[in-house]
Amino acid sequence: MFRRVARLFQIKTKFEAFLVIYGLATGACERGVGYLEEFPGAGGWVLFAACPIAVFMAGARILDSIERERAELG
Repeated sequence: MFRRVARLFQIKTKFEAFLVIYGLATGACERGVGYLEEFPGAGGWVLFAACPIAVFMAGARILDSIERERAELG
């Protein structure tokens, strides 16, 4: 039963990966806007920029892992 539930949280296709990355990016931009409100000026912009950059790095890792898994299976 636990395996069946765990399979729901696995990213299997690129479409699912893009949905996850979109959700992460939306949250990161929202957090960045919060940083801009809390830290006006250059410091806020640096923190704002760091949020989407982290999502880009994580998204690349997610997509690479999907491609690597497909290569191992196929």
